[in-house]
Amino acid sequence: MTASPPAPGRSPSLASAPALMVAAFTGAWLVCAWKPWFPQDWALENVLPLLSAWWLLRRHRRMPLSTASYALLTVFGIAHEIGSHYTYAEVPYAAWSEALLGRSLGETIGLQRNHYDRLVHFLFGLLCHRPLREMLTPQLVARSPASRWAPLTMIASISLSYELMEWLAAETFGGELGQAYLGTQGDPWDSQKDSALALLGGLAAGVIDRLPKTRASRHTRPRKA
Repeated sequence: MTASPPAPGRSPSLASAPALMVAAFTGAWLVCAWKPWFPQDWALENVLPLLSAWWLLRRHRRMPLSTASYALLTVFGIAHEIGSHYTYAEVPYAAWSEALLGRSLGETIGLQRNHYDRLVHFLFGLLCHRPLREMLTPQLVARSPASRWAPLTMIASISLSYELMEWLAAETFGGELGQAYLGTQGDPWDSQKDSALALLGGLAAGVIDRLPKTRASRHTRPRKA
């Protein structure tokens, strides 16, 4: 059988980009699935990512996203898989920084807890803003206020829903598994901080997304005589 030609208007390299993203995420998933530190927590952490990947693959046939969006989602997925391998509260980034730089990152900037979970919540907003905007575009009027705020609303809603799901899982499973999945590390405001960081990441992505359009509008603006 011969391979099907790329979609009209796309080069072969761009047409194969989603397949490369799938391969990259699958490779990372397989590596992180090998001897996770807390197998039960790893399994629980991977329910949503695998369901999301399955949904994105099905959606790609009808309404594909841009190559940039798939790349952003892949980076976020890999970051999450690293957290699920070690559990978010135990990701040894301090040991990595000490091995690479000769000093512990936590000691250098005075961190008292493991902040990898906070980083990934921020990355959720930063990296998922564009994919969400593209998914919502068919339902929104271009350049309308809703087109700017809808992705942020989705980020806040998903983040809040995820925090509620974590709490429900902790109540359901309890014990060490519930605490590992919840990952508050003793901070009673952990959920609020995580949601705020996701929203902050979304705001940063929105600003970054607007920069090229702002520059373009300045260059195309007619000059006064």
